[in-house]
Amino acid sequence: MSFSVSTEKKLKERIKELTCLYEVSSYISNCDLNYIKPTLVAIAKSLKKAIQFPKDATVSITANNFTVSDESIKKDVVYMICAIKSFNKNIGAIKVGYLKKHYTSKSFLNEEEQLLKKIALEIGGLFERKEILEKEALTRRQIERADRLSILGEITAGIAHELNTPLANILGYSELLKEQFTNNNKAINDLNKIITNAEFSSEVVKKLMFFSCEMPQQMAVTNITPIVKNAISLLKPNFTKKQIQCHLEIEKESICMRVDSIQLTQVLFNLVINAIYFSPVKGQIWVCVYEKNNDVVIEIRDEGPGIQKSQSNSIFNPFYTTKPLGEGSGLGLSVVHGIVKSHKGEIKHQPNSPKGTVFTVHFPKQ
Repeated sequence: MSFSVSTEKKLKERIKELTCLYEVSSYISNCDLNYIKPTLVAIAKSLKKAIQFPKDATVSITANNFTVSDESIKKDVVYMICAIKSFNKNIGAIKVGYLKKHYTSKSFLNEEEQLLKKIALEIGGLFERKEILEKEALTRRQIERADRLSILGEITAGIAHELNTPLANILGYSELLKEQFTNNNKAINDLNKIITNAEFSSEVVKKLMFFSCEMPQQMAVTNITPIVKNAISLLKPNFTKKQIQCHLEIEKESICMRVDSIQLTQVLFNLVINAIYFSPVKGQIWVCVYEKNNDVVIEIRDEGPGIQKSQSNSIFNPFYTTKPLGEGSGLGLSVVHGIVKSHKGEIKHQPNSPKGTVFTVHFPKQ
């Protein structure tokens, strides 16, 4: 087979290459970034037409998770290859191949190699544009969410202040009425229900104030072992009600860290009460506290149904709850997340084995 190329043929090849570049630029400028594969298919077809021997050539383009190829034969093929880069990182390659039986690496023209480099550059630019737009969209969503949370914080702070006074009045007057109905058991029971519900509402108000950062922190280096023990002790009635066995495992009697003790108690209450709520009757809960490197780690493990993947990214959002209407405010885990972050800590969750959920909180010691 002769590969001598006349001047006229060279001119035709250059026209084919220029036509290909024009088409590729057009495809890329009109590309829908949500549907990139059709553009890559069109580029591959255009490139194949621009090659010196299109009938014998195979073209493939691989970029990120996209692959376009017309290769029917994988073996005994000689390739011309050019890497595709996005922000100086290799994300794929363009390959043009001929069967070794009829061609060699010298069958490719220098101009074709240059064409391949230009197309690779164009495709790389396309993916760079896609990445930039995705990052811009993510940043915009984060800003919008931060703005919503800021407004929500102001609203909840106002609500908390407005509710505190009437709730205090309800509790105060209920206690006074109990003194007047000492011999009336029915009235006392009704008043106790009013007090219980008012106290529950008061707790919701406290959570709102925590969420809106209205409760000032009082940070001090503290031995948290007594705090953890006391919190678990106060929750004994909750464990007893569902016949749940709580295993408290504290590495040592003195585990010190810089913390707001009231907020730490709030974290423990919320996580353990959640674990109790989702645990089966006669289930088991583990509360483990230990030191790891420069952190204090608190783990709460339960045997509940676990957290669905679809809920995984939402559970720390304010007012998000999987509990039935009226049984949860949707603020517990949001408050916990806010407290942990304000202590420069980290909270994560993962499936427990064989069932349930593990919440792990890392607090820096200082």
